[in-house]
Amino acid sequence: MSKHAYDESDLKPGKMTRKQKQVFWGAIFLMATSSIGPGFLTQTSYFTDRFAASFAFAILVSIIIDIGAQLNIWRVLVVSKKRGQDVANMVLPGLGTFIAILIVLGGLAFNIGNVGGAGLGVNILIGVSPKIGAIITAILAIIVFSLKNSAKIMDFVALTLGIIMLTMVAIVMVTSSPPVMDAAVNSVFPGDYGTMLLPAITLIGGTVGGYITFAGGHRLLDAGIHGKENAGFAGKAANWGVLTTGVMRVILFLAILGVVTAGYNLSDSHPTASVFQYALGGAGYKIFGVVLFSAALTSVIGAAYTSVTFMRSFHPAVEKYNNLFIIGFIVFSTLVFVLVGQPVKILVLVGSVNGLILPLTLGAILVASRKKKIVGDYQHPTWMIALGVLAVIVTVIAGYFSLQGIADIWTG
Repeated sequence: MSKHAYDESDLKPGKMTRKQKQVFWGAIFLMATSSIGPGFLTQTSYFTDRFAASFAFAILVSIIIDIGAQLNIWRVLVVSKKRGQDVANMVLPGLGTFIAILIVLGGLAFNIGNVGGAGLGVNILIGVSPKIGAIITAILAIIVFSLKNSAKIMDFVALTLGIIMLTMVAIVMVTSSPPVMDAAVNSVFPGDYGTMLLPAITLIGGTVGGYITFAGGHRLLDAGIHGKENAGFAGKAANWGVLTTGVMRVILFLAILGVVTAGYNLSDSHPTASVFQYALGGAGYKIFGVVLFSAALTSVIGAAYTSVTFMRSFHPAVEKYNNLFIIGFIVFSTLVFVLVGQPVKILVLVGSVNGLILPLTLGAILVASRKKKIVGDYQHPTWMIALGVLAVIVTVIAGYFSLQGIADIWTG
């Protein structure tokens, strides 16, 4: 466990203590803000502009799948007292290592985009180049993991910036006057179910695919929250995490939908920025800068932290020098962006590919939930397993059909 882990005496079941509440909301917003990055903003703008109110269906599907994935994963990890890759290796030797490699590579790809998005946010706010902005962001993230109480500071940053993002996007949503009833109807009866497969798998990849699925669960473990007695705590935290992400997705979608249905054309290069400008005028662009920077910084922190938790089983040195490896992850991501750059299409594509990883990771967790050598005498609820199996089936089918869509976006 992290050297900054909380004393288990502060984490007894029942009424939450102050420290429990801090960990609870920290884990929730770490997961939520990890998924609300530049890719989150770009994907939502891209698909809302393309599918309008019908995109509500993909959002609803993604939220249901999110619940099925997060509930199972967080509870099994906490009960087993093991991180995701270690659970998977107990299910099938080598599987956890394979998953860890995929997740670390996916986390790195996401983080390059996160650093780039943060650089653009800083560029909007103070006028420096995006590359200088990316370096500034990296320095801020590095400071978080250089301080003695890095875990508590990470929780505070995720919570504070998450609330700022939710508030500002909500203001844009109200201002844009979206057709809420039309969106509600389309969430169940879209114009064409078939065309919603790619958006749905992309949203799933961006909110619970890859490293994001394990962000909150691993945070709870590092805080000393584990064992059968904390299964309910983990489940409650997972539900709130999905709800927080879902609310952000819905209000962002409605904000964009209001602008699109009003007849405005979103910018190809910065679609979300144009939404804020249309809704709030000149000040909207600066507000977008705040939202983008907040989303990107929290995602940089979340991606680096969670990706390195998957490396901690590779070698004892990673466990011992955990924060140094996190800092190295951030530095490497920043250097790649500064020297190579990051095409906008990658943000959409990585989300889709990340969604294809979910059936593998969630499937391993579901098998683990029935193995006594992993969860002991804990009885994982059957309805949760059923919801998890549904999530696996849907993502396998959607993933198969989305491969063509991914190719179309890449070549289009």
